[in-house]
Amino acid sequence: MSLLEVKNLHTYFHTMDGVTKSVEGVSFSVEKGSTLGLVGESGCGKSVTSLSVMQLVACPPGEIHEGEIFFDGEDLLKKTPEEMRKIRGNDISMIFQEPMTSLNPVFTVGFQVSEVLINHRNMTEEQAKERVISLFKDVGIPDPVRRFDNYPHQMSGGMRQRVMIAMGLACKPKLLIADEPTTALDVTIQAQVLQLMREIKEKTNTAIILITHNLAVVAEMADFIAVMYFGRIVEYTDVKELYKNPKHPYTHGLLNSIPRVDKPKTDVPLPAIPGVVPNPYKSPKGCKFHPRCKFAQEKCRQEEPPYILLPGTKGHFCRCWYPVKN
Repeated sequence: MSLLEVKNLHTYFHTMDGVTKSVEGVSFSVEKGSTLGLVGESGCGKSVTSLSVMQLVACPPGEIHEGEIFFDGEDLLKKTPEEMRKIRGNDISMIFQEPMTSLNPVFTVGFQVSEVLINHRNMTEEQAKERVISLFKDVGIPDPVRRFDNYPHQMSGGMRQRVMIAMGLACKPKLLIADEPTTALDVTIQAQVLQLMREIKEKTNTAIILITHNLAVVAEMADFIAVMYFGRIVEYTDVKELYKNPKHPYTHGLLNSIPRVDKPKTDVPLPAIPGVVPNPYKSPKGCKFHPRCKFAQEKCRQEEPPYILLPGTKGHFCRCWYPVKN
Protein backbone atom coordinates (compact mmCIF):
# COMPACT_ATOMS: atom_id res chain seq x y z
CA MET A 1 0.00 0.00 0.00
CA SER A 2 1.25 3.50 -0.86
CA LEU A 3 2.04 5.94 1.94
CA LEU A 4 0.29 8.76 0.07
CA GLU A 5 -2.24 8.35 -2.71
CA VAL A 6 -3.86 11.34 -4.40
CA LYS A 7 -6.83 10.54 -6.63
CA ASN A 8 -8.47 12.93 -9.13
CA LEU A 9 -7.68 16.04 -7.08
CA HIS A 10 -9.37 19.31 -8.10
CA THR A 11 -8.51 22.51 -6.22
CA TYR A 12 -10.29 25.72 -7.26
CA PHE A 13 -10.05 29.37 -6.21
CA HIS A 14 -13.12 31.60 -6.43
CA THR A 15 -12.18 35.21 -7.22
CA MET A 16 -13.92 38.35 -8.45
CA ASP A 17 -12.62 37.58 -11.95
CA GLY A 18 -13.94 34.03 -11.97
CA VAL A 19 -12.94 30.53 -10.93
CA THR A 20 -9.30 29.49 -11.21
CA LYS A 21 -8.84 25.74 -11.57
CA SER A 22 -5.34 25.58 -10.12
CA VAL A 23 -5.29 21.79 -9.83
CA GLU A 24 -7.48 19.71 -12.09
CA GLY A 25 -7.61 15.92 -12.04
CA VAL A 26 -4.21 15.25 -10.45
CA SER A 27 -3.45 11.68 -9.38
CA PHE A 28 -0.20 10.21 -8.05
CA SER A 29 1.16 8.02 -5.27
CA VAL A 30 4.25 8.06 -3.08
CA GLU A 31 5.73 4.88 -1.63
CA LYS A 32 7.42 4.70 1.77
CA GLY A 33 11.05 5.77 1.56
CA SER A 34 10.78 7.01 -2.04
CA THR A 35 11.14 10.48 -3.55
CA LEU A 36 8.67 11.95 -6.04
CA GLY A 37 9.80 14.97 -8.03
CA LEU A 38 6.98 17.38 -8.92
CA VAL A 39 8.27 19.65 -11.69
CA GLY A 40 7.01 22.37 -14.01
CA GLU A 41 7.05 26.11 -14.60
CA SER A 42 5.77 28.60 -12.05
CA GLY A 43 1.97 28.66 -12.06
CA CYS A 44 1.51 25.01 -13.01
CA GLY A 45 -0.10 24.01 -9.71
CA LYS A 46 2.78 22.31 -7.91
CA SER A 47 2.58 24.26 -4.65
CA VAL A 48 -1.22 24.24 -4.59
CA THR A 49 -1.11 20.44 -4.92
CA SER A 50 1.16 20.20 -1.86
CA LEU A 51 -0.96 22.68 0.12
CA SER A 52 -4.02 20.58 -0.73
CA VAL A 53 -2.32 17.50 0.73
CA MET A 54 -1.52 19.47 3.89
CA GLN A 55 -5.07 20.92 4.02
CA LEU A 56 -3.60 24.43 4.03
CA VAL A 57 -5.63 25.87 1.15
CA ALA A 58 -7.37 28.99 2.50
CA CYS A 59 -11.15 28.65 2.29
CA PRO A 60 -12.43 31.04 1.04
CA PRO A 61 -11.34 31.70 -1.67
CA GLY A 62 -9.90 28.21 -2.21
CA GLU A 63 -11.62 24.86 -2.00
CA ILE A 64 -10.83 21.23 -2.72
CA HIS A 65 -13.66 20.75 -5.19
CA GLU A 66 -13.24 17.03 -5.78
CA GLY A 67 -10.92 14.11 -5.18
CA GLU A 68 -9.43 11.89 -2.49
CA ILE A 69 -6.17 12.11 -0.54
CA PHE A 70 -5.24 8.92 1.31
CA PHE A 71 -2.37 8.96 3.79
CA ASP A 72 -1.49 5.70 5.51
CA GLY A 73 -4.86 4.35 4.37
CA GLU A 74 -6.93 7.22 5.80
CA ASP A 75 -8.71 9.90 3.74
CA LEU A 76 -7.32 13.28 4.82
CA LEU A 77 -10.28 15.11 3.30
CA LYS A 78 -12.55 13.51 5.89
CA LYS A 79 -10.41 14.64 8.83
CA THR A 80 -11.55 17.44 11.13
CA PRO A 81 -9.32 20.55 11.49
CA GLU A 82 -8.22 19.28 14.92
CA GLU A 83 -7.25 15.88 13.50
CA MET A 84 -5.29 17.56 10.70
CA ARG A 85 -3.39 19.70 13.21
CA LYS A 86 -2.19 16.49 14.85
CA ILE A 87 -1.04 15.10 11.49
CA ARG A 88 0.66 18.27 10.19
CA GLY A 89 4.17 18.61 11.54
CA ASN A 90 3.98 15.16 13.10
CA ASP A 91 3.31 12.61 10.31
CA ILE A 92 3.50 15.04 7.36
CA SER A 93 5.90 17.98 7.41
CA MET A 94 6.56 20.70 4.85
CA ILE A 95 9.59 22.82 4.06
CA PHE A 96 8.18 26.01 2.58
CA GLN A 97 9.67 27.83 -0.39
CA GLU A 98 11.12 30.92 1.29
CA PRO A 99 12.42 30.46 4.85
CA MET A 100 12.66 34.20 5.51
CA THR A 101 8.88 34.56 5.14
CA SER A 102 8.07 31.18 6.70
CA LEU A 103 9.97 31.84 9.93
CA ASN A 104 8.45 34.35 12.36
CA PRO A 105 10.88 37.31 12.64
CA VAL A 106 9.97 38.13 16.27
CA PHE A 107 10.80 34.70 17.74
CA THR A 108 14.15 32.92 17.92
CA VAL A 109 14.64 29.99 15.58
CA GLY A 110 15.18 27.70 18.56
CA PHE A 111 11.82 28.64 20.05
CA GLN A 112 10.03 28.06 16.74
CA VAL A 113 11.44 24.56 16.28
CA SER A 114 10.89 23.73 19.96
CA GLU A 115 7.22 24.64 19.60
CA VAL A 116 6.74 21.72 17.19
CA LEU A 117 8.11 19.24 19.74
CA ILE A 118 6.19 20.71 22.67
CA ASN A 119 2.88 20.59 20.77
CA HIS A 120 3.26 17.19 19.08
CA ARG A 121 5.53 15.22 21.42
CA ASN A 122 4.53 16.76 24.77
CA MET A 123 8.15 17.58 25.63
CA THR A 124 9.15 20.03 28.32
CA GLU A 125 10.98 23.19 27.25
CA GLU A 126 14.30 21.74 28.40
CA GLN A 127 13.73 18.46 26.56
CA ALA A 128 12.69 20.31 23.42
CA LYS A 129 15.75 22.57 23.58
CA GLU A 130 18.07 19.60 23.88
CA ARG A 131 16.38 17.91 20.90
CA VAL A 132 16.50 21.09 18.78
CA ILE A 133 20.22 21.60 19.44
CA SER A 134 20.77 17.99 18.36
CA LEU A 135 18.69 18.61 15.20
CA PHE A 136 20.65 21.78 14.40
CA LYS A 137 23.84 19.76 14.67
CA ASP A 138 22.41 17.03 12.42
CA VAL A 139 21.49 19.51 9.67
CA GLY A 140 24.92 21.12 9.72
CA ILE A 141 24.29 24.36 11.61
CA PRO A 142 27.61 25.40 13.23
CA ASP A 143 27.66 26.26 16.95
CA PRO A 144 24.07 25.02 17.45
CA VAL A 145 23.90 26.07 21.13
CA ARG A 146 24.49 29.72 20.23
CA ARG A 147 22.36 29.56 17.11
CA PHE A 148 19.39 28.35 19.16
CA ASP A 149 18.88 31.94 20.40
CA ASN A 150 19.33 33.58 16.98
CA TYR A 151 16.52 35.41 15.22
CA PRO A 152 15.93 34.61 11.52
CA HIS A 153 17.51 37.89 10.33
CA GLN A 154 20.75 36.92 12.10
CA MET A 155 21.20 33.87 9.89
CA SER A 156 22.13 33.46 6.24
CA GLY A 157 19.70 32.06 3.67
CA GLY A 158 21.39 28.67 3.79
CA MET A 159 21.23 28.57 7.59
CA ARG A 160 17.55 29.56 7.59
CA GLN A 161 16.81 26.77 5.14
CA ARG A 162 18.58 24.32 7.45
CA VAL A 163 16.40 25.55 10.31
CA MET A 164 13.32 24.82 8.17
CA ILE A 165 14.64 21.33 7.45
CA ALA A 166 15.26 20.78 11.17
CA MET A 167 11.70 21.93 11.89
CA GLY A 168 10.33 19.59 9.25
CA LEU A 169 12.25 16.63 10.67
CA ALA A 170 11.68 17.39 14.35
CA CYS A 171 8.96 14.76 14.82
CA LYS A 172 10.46 12.22 12.38
CA PRO A 173 7.61 12.48 9.83
CA LYS A 174 6.64 9.70 7.47
CA LEU A 175 6.33 12.21 4.59
CA LEU A 176 8.34 15.38 3.97
CA ILE A 177 7.12 17.87 1.36
CA ALA A 178 9.94 20.15 0.19
CA ASP A 179 8.67 23.13 -1.83
CA GLU A 180 11.62 24.59 -3.76
CA PRO A 181 14.06 23.90 -0.89
CA THR A 182 17.03 25.32 -2.81
CA THR A 183 15.41 28.52 -4.13
CA ALA A 184 17.61 31.64 -3.79
CA LEU A 185 20.59 29.63 -2.52
CA ASP A 186 23.96 29.62 -4.26
CA VAL A 187 25.01 26.39 -5.94
CA THR A 188 27.38 25.34 -3.14
CA ILE A 189 24.66 25.65 -0.48
CA GLN A 190 22.16 23.99 -2.84
CA ALA A 191 24.43 20.94 -3.07
CA GLN A 192 24.79 20.82 0.71
CA VAL A 193 21.02 21.04 1.29
CA LEU A 194 20.31 18.29 -1.27
CA GLN A 195 23.00 16.06 0.22
CA LEU A 196 21.47 16.63 3.65
CA MET A 197 18.01 15.62 2.40
CA ARG A 198 19.45 12.52 0.75
CA GLU A 199 21.17 11.47 3.98
CA ILE A 200 17.97 12.05 5.96
CA LYS A 201 15.99 9.88 3.55
CA GLU A 202 18.50 7.03 3.80
CA LYS A 203 18.74 7.30 7.59
CA THR A 204 15.03 7.60 8.45
CA ASN A 205 13.27 6.05 5.41
CA THR A 206 11.22 9.24 5.10
CA ALA A 207 9.25 9.64 1.86
CA ILE A 208 9.81 12.97 0.09
CA ILE A 209 7.83 15.05 -2.39
CA LEU A 210 10.34 17.42 -3.97
CA ILE A 211 8.72 20.39 -5.71
CA THR A 212 10.98 22.27 -8.11
CA HIS A 213 11.34 23.72 -11.59
CA ASN A 214 14.95 22.50 -11.71
CA LEU A 215 15.15 19.20 -13.59
CA ALA A 216 18.84 18.87 -12.70
CA VAL A 217 17.91 18.75 -9.00
CA VAL A 218 15.23 16.14 -9.69
CA ALA A 219 17.67 13.95 -11.62
CA GLU A 220 19.91 13.82 -8.56
CA MET A 221 17.22 13.31 -5.92
CA ALA A 222 14.04 11.67 -7.23
CA ASP A 223 12.96 8.09 -7.90
CA PHE A 224 9.85 9.13 -9.85
CA ILE A 225 8.89 12.34 -11.66
CA ALA A 226 5.50 13.94 -12.28
CA VAL A 227 5.62 16.79 -14.81
CA MET A 228 2.84 19.34 -14.26
CA TYR A 229 1.39 21.85 -16.68
CA PHE A 230 -1.65 24.12 -16.18
CA GLY A 231 -2.88 22.19 -13.14
CA ARG A 232 -2.51 18.74 -14.71
CA ILE A 233 0.11 16.01 -14.66
CA VAL A 234 1.15 15.62 -18.29
CA GLU A 235 3.82 12.93 -17.83
CA TYR A 236 4.74 10.51 -15.05
CA THR A 237 7.39 7.80 -14.88
CA ASP A 238 10.57 6.82 -13.06
CA VAL A 239 13.47 9.25 -13.26
CA LYS A 240 15.72 7.18 -15.54
CA GLU A 241 12.94 6.55 -18.04
CA LEU A 242 11.98 10.23 -18.19
CA TYR A 243 15.49 11.41 -19.04
CA LYS A 244 16.07 8.55 -21.44
CA ASN A 245 12.70 8.54 -23.17
CA PRO A 246 10.61 11.71 -22.58
CA LYS A 247 7.29 11.58 -24.40
CA HIS A 248 5.41 14.82 -23.79
CA PRO A 249 6.50 17.86 -25.86
CA TYR A 250 6.49 19.98 -22.69
CA THR A 251 8.92 17.59 -20.99
CA HIS A 252 11.10 17.73 -24.11
CA GLY A 253 11.12 21.52 -23.93
CA LEU A 254 12.12 21.53 -20.27
CA LEU A 255 14.94 19.05 -20.82
CA ASN A 256 16.26 20.85 -23.91
CA SER A 257 16.51 24.13 -22.00
CA ILE A 258 19.03 22.68 -19.52
CA PRO A 259 22.73 23.40 -20.25
CA ARG A 260 24.62 20.16 -20.89
CA VAL A 261 28.22 19.75 -19.73
CA ASP A 262 28.57 16.56 -21.80
CA LYS A 263 27.93 18.40 -25.10
CA PRO A 264 30.49 20.42 -27.09
CA LYS A 265 30.40 24.17 -26.55
CA THR A 266 28.53 26.12 -29.24
CA ASP A 267 27.36 29.68 -29.81
CA VAL A 268 23.80 28.49 -30.42
CA PRO A 269 21.44 29.72 -27.66
CA LEU A 270 19.61 27.12 -25.61
CA PRO A 271 16.13 26.45 -27.04
CA ALA A 272 13.31 27.94 -24.98
CA ILE A 273 9.65 26.97 -24.84
CA PRO A 274 7.80 29.80 -26.61
CA GLY A 275 5.08 31.72 -24.82
CA VAL A 276 3.94 31.44 -21.20
CA VAL A 277 1.53 29.35 -19.12
CA PRO A 278 -2.02 30.36 -20.24
CA ASN A 279 -4.16 32.80 -18.31
CA PRO A 280 -6.00 30.70 -15.67
CA TYR A 281 -9.26 32.50 -16.50
CA LYS A 282 -8.94 31.78 -20.22
CA SER A 283 -8.25 28.08 -20.52
CA PRO A 284 -7.41 27.11 -24.13
CA LYS A 285 -9.62 24.60 -25.84
CA GLY A 286 -8.22 21.11 -26.39
CA CYS A 287 -4.74 20.29 -25.12
CA LYS A 288 -3.67 23.06 -22.74
CA PHE A 289 -0.13 23.01 -24.12
CA HIS A 290 -1.05 23.25 -27.81
CA PRO A 291 -0.55 27.07 -28.12
CA ARG A 292 3.14 26.54 -27.26
CA CYS A 293 3.68 23.14 -28.92
CA LYS A 294 5.52 22.85 -32.23
CA PHE A 295 4.01 19.38 -32.78
CA ALA A 296 0.38 20.49 -32.31
CA GLN A 297 -2.19 19.31 -34.86
CA GLU A 298 -5.87 20.09 -35.34
CA LYS A 299 -6.99 17.36 -32.95
CA CYS A 300 -4.82 18.92 -30.22
CA ARG A 301 -6.63 22.25 -30.68
CA GLN A 302 -10.09 20.69 -30.37
CA GLU A 303 -9.92 17.80 -27.88
CA GLU A 304 -8.11 17.47 -24.57
CA PRO A 305 -6.03 14.27 -24.55
CA PRO A 306 -6.61 11.64 -21.85
CA TYR A 307 -3.99 10.70 -19.26
CA ILE A 308 -3.04 7.14 -20.26
CA LEU A 309 -0.45 4.45 -19.73
CA LEU A 310 1.72 4.33 -22.84
CA PRO A 311 1.59 0.96 -24.64
CA GLY A 312 4.59 -1.28 -24.03
CA THR A 313 5.73 0.60 -20.92
CA LYS A 314 5.68 -0.12 -17.19
CA GLY A 315 4.25 2.87 -15.40
CA HIS A 316 5.00 5.54 -18.04
CA PHE A 317 1.92 7.80 -18.26
CA CYS A 318 1.44 10.69 -20.67
CA ARG A 319 -1.29 13.21 -21.56
CA CYS A 320 -0.70 13.77 -25.28
CA TRP A 321 -2.40 12.81 -28.55
CA TYR A 322 0.93 12.46 -30.32
CA PRO A 323 3.71 11.43 -27.89
CA VAL A 324 7.18 12.31 -29.14
CA LYS A 325 9.03 9.47 -30.85
CA ASN A 326 12.64 9.47 -29.66
